[in-house]
Amino acid sequence: MAVRLQEPEPRGEAMSNPMKRDASAAEAIDPVCGMSVDRVRARWSTSFEGETIYFCNPRCLEKFTSEPGKYVHKAARTSPSPPPPRPGAIYVCPMHPEVAVDHPATCPKCGMALEPRVATLEEGESPEVIDMRRRFWGSALLTAPIVLTSMGAMLPGHPLASLAADRWKNAAELALSAPVVLWGGEPFFARAWASVKLRSPNMFTLVALGSGAAFAYSVVATLAPGLFPARAGGHGAHVGVYFEAASVIVTLVLLGQLLELRARSQTGEALRALLRLAPKTARRVTSEGETDVGVDDLRVGDRVRVRPGERIPIDSTVLEGRSWCDESMITGEPVPAEKSPGDRVTGGTLNGPGPLLVEVQRTGDGTLLAQIVRMVGEAARSRAPVQKLADRVSAVFVPAVIAISAATFVVWMLVGPEPRMAHALVNAVAVLIIACPCALGLATPMSIMVGTGRGATLGVLIKNAEALDRLEKVDTLVIDKTGTLTQGRPEVVTVQTFEPFDRNELLAMCAALESRSEHPLGAAIVRAAGPSRTSKHVSRVETFGGEGVSGSVDGKRLVIGSGRMLARLGIQGPDEAEVDRLREGGDSVVLVAVDDRLAGLIGIADPVKATSKDAVRELRAAGLAVVMLTGDSAVTAKAVARKVGIDDVRAGVLPAGKADVIEELQRQGRRVAMAGDGINDAPALARADVGIAMGAGTDVAIESAGITLVRGDLRGLVVARRLSQATMRNIRQNLALSFVYNLLGVPVAAGLLYPLFGIVLSPMIAAAAMSLSSVSVIANALRLRSVPL
Repeated sequence: MAVRLQEPEPRGEAMSNPMKRDASAAEAIDPVCGMSVDRVRARWSTSFEGETIYFCNPRCLEKFTSEPGKYVHKAARTSPSPPPPRPGAIYVCPMHPEVAVDHPATCPKCGMALEPRVATLEEGESPEVIDMRRRFWGSALLTAPIVLTSMGAMLPGHPLASLAADRWKNAAELALSAPVVLWGGEPFFARAWASVKLRSPNMFTLVALGSGAAFAYSVVATLAPGLFPARAGGHGAHVGVYFEAASVIVTLVLLGQLLELRARSQTGEALRALLRLAPKTARRVTSEGETDVGVDDLRVGDRVRVRPGERIPIDSTVLEGRSWCDESMITGEPVPAEKSPGDRVTGGTLNGPGPLLVEVQRTGDGTLLAQIVRMVGEAARSRAPVQKLADRVSAVFVPAVIAISAATFVVWMLVGPEPRMAHALVNAVAVLIIACPCALGLATPMSIMVGTGRGATLGVLIKNAEALDRLEKVDTLVIDKTGTLTQGRPEVVTVQTFEPFDRNELLAMCAALESRSEHPLGAAIVRAAGPSRTSKHVSRVETFGGEGVSGSVDGKRLVIGSGRMLARLGIQGPDEAEVDRLREGGDSVVLVAVDDRLAGLIGIADPVKATSKDAVRELRAAGLAVVMLTGDSAVTAKAVARKVGIDDVRAGVLPAGKADVIEELQRQGRRVAMAGDGINDAPALARADVGIAMGAGTDVAIESAGITLVRGDLRGLVVARRLSQATMRNIRQNLALSFVYNLLGVPVAAGLLYPLFGIVLSPMIAAAAMSLSSVSVIANALRLRSVPL
């Protein structure tokens, strides 16, 4: 397939800026790796011989420009007859997530079938599974008679000895094995050839070398036996053939690939289960009546009727009605949540006994369900730090195995027993087959995929594998107070005024000014004042980060904030004893001044979440040091800390100083996680080793965090911690299984046990063991679906 070219660019400009982006290179084919240049990702281009050449990623570009002219401007797809792509779908490799294309294919690095980046609800089996199953059963039917005739001499009475002379028997095996190796094994040889072109040997390189060597040797031995020396013959001086080994190797590897593809499909079952929750239609309410429409046709502001027992079609706000919603499938919380006018409901959750009229708030990719699927999909394709070890081993593993196989062949030819050629070939092929590194490559991504999917069903969204890895190592948890330990919906409980100010008038003025603020305490004042604030004229609003706000309300200068803020402005504060009395009950106290004169104080209470105390106790029992961080006063902060069982309290910390506290703890050698929900928490979340956002918080906080707790409950952090420990433990088990398997398998296949016990490993057994190792790694990863959390 020829590279699609754009208008020629000046050579000097392109080569001086080899990382130039170009968004118009759709459908171009990378001349280095043959991958389709993705429509969505940035294109990389350079000029070569007057032509503009496009690349799928910078590494391919660097490889091209380092040796200009080495690569031809065409490349064949590595997957024969790929299925048609889904519009807009991106396919990535489970082992190499940087490989991303816009069509189904195989990875040019490892040869594995690419998977959709985002989970889908496609009906039926994947094309890869169908193709592998067809090849496996066809190969198995042809391999069975080959194995039967080859093993006939081992049967009691030798019932098959008179079927044919050796040369006709060999010819029959050649006729039967050729379709198995050339058709059944065709994907393996195609992927092996691609790995050779890219100088990136992988498991298919070893499979193709092993089965190809056995088959080629047998073909020559059948068609031209005279080319072999007499000592190459077996019993009766006939040259031995290994059609059964080549055929069985291909058939067993096909079986392993089939089992692996099926097992891999199960790792995404958690995401598909979430996708199935979303209804396809909704009952839209308009002035003309009610009509059923597709969910994709809904727009923000549309009104939708949800009947009892139906699923909420899309993220909305309740306008009318009261009911209970089962949100366990998204939040992991088994107790249904009460819903009334003003409450938010999430698409895919199950409505209870009462009818609801809701207004659509989010559509398409903006819904919580879509964000969960996207985030989990991206996390599943990310790489954990522990993967670096596997990457370093894999980089030298295949060349080392080929060298060991060659050495095995030479040693058996020089000092092995007769027939030396046969023994040398069998053991060299066994080394190639048993050492396939697929299990090593699958060890980490399979566990990450299952673990992040399991977390999504429990209300724990993991942004990337690195966050999962770091959370396991965290020893200190810093928790923001408002919205994290507390409900985040504070209410005005006390309004105390000083002469000559009227309570209701002062509250209305404060609400008018606070309506221009984003602070949750300000929102409580606005709710307490009701509609009375709307008649006020507000101007010259100025906010003081974390301390308060000032402005002009009906021509009067109004200041709302902390005592520290008023003191800095030269305004006399109230009696501290009165303020502390309110704070000791856990209330936050806001001071109000009008025209530089103290006018009153407002006590605001933010109730502690019922689950916070139990969550803190469990976190401390797990060995975590818990620190509460807040901009509130020390008296109020300590009152809340006593209720939830936290001893270490950092109060009076401004938003800009929260990241400094995190940095101070890190300088002490601690590994710190930060849990928060507001915009002012974003810098601290980004600075921490692991940022944890409450699902009810702001989008900025969620984007800055590595982990999001959908239900905004610290009990989700307990689950996340256990999930990280279980996932990382599972990864280490997989890596250990892969390393031990290869460390033991390769020496045995090379014949290390032959001098002592006379044991030689058959290539057929090696192929079965290789396939079993990959399946066992995936099976171990799937255990994460049922690990108690």
